Amino acid sequence: MKRQSLKVAQRGKIAPFFAMEMLQAANQLAATGDDILHLEVGEPGFGAPVSVINVAKTTLDHTILGYTEALGMPELRARISRHYKEYYDVEVPSDRVVTTFGASGAFLLAFLAAFDVGDKIAVVQPGYPAYRNILTALGLQVIPLCAGPKQRFQPSVDLLQEVGPINGLIIASPSNPTGTMLSKAELKKLVSWCKNKRVRLISDEIYHGISYGNSPATAASFDDQVIVINSFSKYFAMTGWRLGWMIVPHDLAPSVERLAQNLFVSPASLPQHAALTALDCRKELDTYVEIYARNRAYLLNHLPSIGFERLAPADGAFYLYADVSGLTSDSKRFCQKMLEETGVATTPGIDFDTRLGHRYMRFSFAGAEQTVVEAVKRLNNWRR
Repeated sequence: MKRQSLKVAQRGKIAPFFAMEMLQAANQLAATGDDILHLEVGEPGFGAPVSVINVAKTTLDHTILGYTEALGMPELRARISRHYKEYYDVEVPSDRVVTTFGASGAFLLAFLAAFDVGDKIAVVQPGYPAYRNILTALGLQVIPLCAGPKQRFQPSVDLLQEVGPINGLIIASPSNPTGTMLSKAELKKLVSWCKNKRVRLISDEIYHGISYGNSPATAASFDDQVIVINSFSKYFAMTGWRLGWMIVPHDLAPSVERLAQNLFVSPASLPQHAALTALDCRKELDTYVEIYARNRAYLLNHLPSIGFERLAPADGAFYLYADVSGLTSDSKRFCQKMLEETGVATTPGIDFDTRLGHRYMRFSFAGAEQTVVEAVKRLNNWRR
């Protein structure tokens, strides 16, 4: 007798995270002996600062690691609060700070606390795919804001007025995959529009600290109703530690706390102890940013002559978003072919844009300088 299959929920039938699929494919090739250059994932190639590692070791030796409060260790929340005063000159009380299981945990808490099933959330395309996929899994409606080179791949009030009523807006500056940034005036204008329209604004600021000119402003400067999300993964180079944070409005804090208690109990204890030190490691971390800047300059100087001519202006983060429509109409196949034939792993644009992503691809330059130089050499030989 044929066994009947049990129900599988629809919420899991979302698009894959193609950057992670490319990483898996690259790792499989590496396991067979291929020499792989990783330009697919947005992960600093240098690891956490030395003092962070040392604090973690000492903590393991001398501290019993149990649960912390659901919103995180009070001393870490207070230190993050001080970070906003020191770095942005913005007063953010520590009772509005929530530490989370990575920025991913912060997105989940924010979406669940701020929106109900069926609410409409505007998301820029191209943009980080997890926004779209988490929202879809939670039963929220994703309203795409199609921003191209003319808008520097960023949202605007004009674009928002074209899509009709919405309940929420997600912005990112610097953004993934393009690295473009909103000016302080543009950010203030979006915050004001959301406030006037009673739209909940969520500002993804996880690439703050990594910019190549002007420093980005925080949305927390303009309105205490904005949700700000950040992480120790990018500038602080602690991706595998899985620790992020969020700034929440006072009226949303009780909901976030109850959700955090039930979904996560608390963030992991060891990374919280280490993160207290990470916030004081800016001198070492800024040397990483100098490496990203050299990598960025090298790619901007060399990719156009190889055929990757149309690149988004990477104001921050560690990505170059390339229009490859002159080379292919299938960026996924193009990236797969590139990986197989050169060992250079990149990410297809379909990860970030469901409409035009087949015309784009993303290079991550978060690794060592020799990785970027070798990648350019291989791609130059491949494109001849």
